[in-house]
Parts: sequence; structure tokens; C-alpha cells
Amino acid sequence: MKKWIRGGTVVTAADTYQADVLIEGERVVAIGYNLDTAGAEEIDATGCYILPGGIDPHTHLDMPFGGTVTSDNFFTGTKAAAFGGTTSIVDFCLTNKGESLQSAIATWHEKARGKAVIDYGFHLMVSDANDQVLDELASVVANEGITSLKVFMAYKNVLMADDETLFKTLIRAKEIGALVQVHAENGDVIDYLTKKALAEGNTDPIYHAYTRPPEAEGEATGRAIALTALASAQLYVVHVSCADAVRRIAEAREKGWNIYGETCPQYLVLDIEDLDRPDFEGAKYVWSPPLREKWNQEVLWSALKNGILQTVGSDHCPFNFVGQKELGRDDFTKIPNGGPIIEDRLTLLFSEGVQKGKISLNQLVDLTSTKAAKLFGMFPQKGTVAVGSDADLVLFHPNVKRTISASTHHMNVDYNPFEGMEVQGEVVSVLSRGSFVVRDKQFVGQAGAGRYLKRSRFTRP
Repeated sequence: MKKWIRGGTVVTAADTYQADVLIEGERVVAIGYNLDTAGAEEIDATGCYILPGGIDPHTHLDMPFGGTVTSDNFFTGTKAAAFGGTTSIVDFCLTNKGESLQSAIATWHEKARGKAVIDYGFHLMVSDANDQVLDELASVVANEGITSLKVFMAYKNVLMADDETLFKTLIRAKEIGALVQVHAENGDVIDYLTKKALAEGNTDPIYHAYTRPPEAEGEATGRAIALTALASAQLYVVHVSCADAVRRIAEAREKGWNIYGETCPQYLVLDIEDLDRPDFEGAKYVWSPPLREKWNQEVLWSALKNGILQTVGSDHCPFNFVGQKELGRDDFTKIPNGGPIIEDRLTLLFSEGVQKGKISLNQLVDLTSTKAAKLFGMFPQKGTVAVGSDADLVLFHPNVKRTISASTHHMNVDYNPFEGMEVQGEVVSVLSRGSFVVRDKQFVGQAGAGRYLKRSRFTRP
């Protein structure tokens, strides 16, 4: 059945213009005026922007961590994503040493099967770069369409890989057309500082930040970049939180190196003071890297505006305060790392960024959709409003003001880190491949409607 979206303003990474959009089946088939709308369902978008569906390149759904599991699974998490204007996610598939990569991928497929309401793909963690793993990576890229590989430089004795593993992965990624991602923090330094803090009786949530200083992030970012340059490969630094890391990415890009960076909404609007909230409330803000001193926010906004950082992911990794975050009441190292962000990503970027003149409307689209589509092998199927592209569309009303609250969000978690924050802009309706998932702020999607995305090999955007 055809759908005719009329009266709205189309916004892409490059253009802003008034036009109607005609959908047939799963694709956009025409954009303009005086379209052949015979038999089409009419959708009034007056007063709304028509945005390409958001692509969240950084989520952790149904993920084990620290003896517990994230509170959003692939149904509740993708439903919340849709309410936030996101129509595709790329989730992180964790692996275990000694386990085949295909076995880990099969586990993640099972987690998503029959649950996702929007389209999804996977990044693949690499924890060991032995010959078997390096050989298997080629088939992972070719057969699974997983074209991004994650290496952790932190979480010693749990997820952390050594420099040899990172370097070998970079070399192999260049050969097979994959983009390497790093969680860039110096795990050895953090391990030392953490043990020292606990030995001195410092157990409150704020010490999560004190033991993971920005210098540890900056150093690891610089080291990963140096190894990437040595391998003549490509690198994507996830969840950049501080000026130290931004500076190193900026220097690398000035040299023409193939380096990209992502930040997250939490680092743009929250700061280290939130970790020092009384009565253990600071535990709600424990994630890694930690929140930084407030002045880093302006550095991050400037990096987004100037193209030093290319994307904004949510790093959605939710744990309930009651029963999960509380596991670390007497030891900050036992607080599960992560927060619920997936639903508020677009609105926060619009309200705090576009409305306050920190980024343009077109940059908003680029940061939340288009650039991720290009970096992660989904463009032009995803990431833009264009004839022939998937009809992943968001009707977004820019003038509505609302207050963020756990009482009204759709994430399966008992708190919201942005609780009480007044924002401007609201997602009204969301279509995924031409079908409504959210219509007039009501969920009309279906578990299992989301499709797995086999992504193309990395090409420099």
C-alpha cells in the first residue's frame, strides 16, 4: 500500500526543503509535489520535520555484565529506540576466549530473533587475535555482513585485549574491509588506581570517575591511533568523553589518517558532579568512560560542529537502580557500568544542540543517522530521505516542550539520568521500511518485524 506524507519539511544531512514524500511498499518512491498519490494513505506532517530514521551505532541489549544482565532486551530496547526516533541499531556481540566467533554471533542472533521491532546489526568483539580468530573474521565479514570489530583497551581481566591483539586486528581489518572500534581507556592504569582507592576505603560512586581519569582515556586513544597509523588501517573511537581524547583524534585527522570518533548525549549534558549525588544516587551515573568535568562539554560540542567527531551513539546499557546498581553499594567497582540513553538521544541533540546553536539541523541528521550509515555499511539504504532508500522516516515536531521522566519513558528501567530536564522537540510518528512503529505517539509496531542488517564492507566516507 502507498503512503503519502504531505505538508512536512524534509531534512537530510545536506538539505532542508518542503516536499511531500511518497512511499510504496518498503521504499521511498517519489519526493516533491503533484505526486501520483492515487490510492495512497494520506499522512499529515504539517509543522513537522521529516527526518531519516536515526541509526544508533552503539547499544548493549540483553548483555551480561558484572553478574547481571542489561534490563532492556531486543524488544523493550528497540521499542524505546523507536519512540526516540531511531529505526536501526548496531548492537555489540560479545565473545569469549576459546569460543568460535560464529558461536558468539549465533547467541546474539537468538537474543534478537522474534523480538526486535526495528532493524538491527551487530558489531563483533575481538578479545583474542590467534590464527583461528583471524581466519574466521573473513567469513564473518563476507557471510554475516558484520563489518565492524570492537576491541576493549579497558576492563582488565574481563574484556581487555593487549596491544598485540589490537594491532593484529587492525591489520586483518584492513585486509577484509572492516572498521575497528576501540573502547579507549588504559586498563592497566585504571586497575592500579582502582585497587589503591579500595585499599584506602574509598568506595563511593564518585571514585569510579577518580580512578578512570581523562588522561587514561587520552593516552589509550593516542596509542590506538598510533597503532592504526602503523597498520595503515581505519579506527573508530567509541564514546569519546573528554578533551584529551578529542585532541588526539583532531591531530590524527589533520594528518589525513583514517580516524573517526563518536560521543554520546550523556557527555554533552551531564558532568562529574552527578556521580557525587547523595544517598548512592550517584550510582545511576556510573558508566565508562565516566562523566567528566563540565568544561569538556563545550569541547565535545565544538568537535561535533567542526567534524572532528562524526557520530553520536547512545551507549545504551541500562541497569535498574534497585537490585542492579545497588550491587555496588559498598564497592563502586561492583556497580554495573551503563545507563539508559537510547530513547532520548535525538531529542537531547535537537534541544541542547540545534536549539542552542551548537550544531545545525542538517548536522543533527548527519550525526544521528547519515554518518553512521556511511561508516557502518548501510548507506544509501539507510541514513537519508531519498528515492530508492528504505522508508525509515521520523515525523519530528520541533516546537513541543516536554519534561524527560522515567514515569513516561519506554525503556525497561526504573530511572532516567535526565530526569526532570525540560527539552524541546518530540517524535510524533516513526516508520520502519514503510510501516508505522510509532503513530501519533502510540506504539503500533510488532515484535520480530525488525530485520537483521547484513552490512557492506568499510569504505572511507
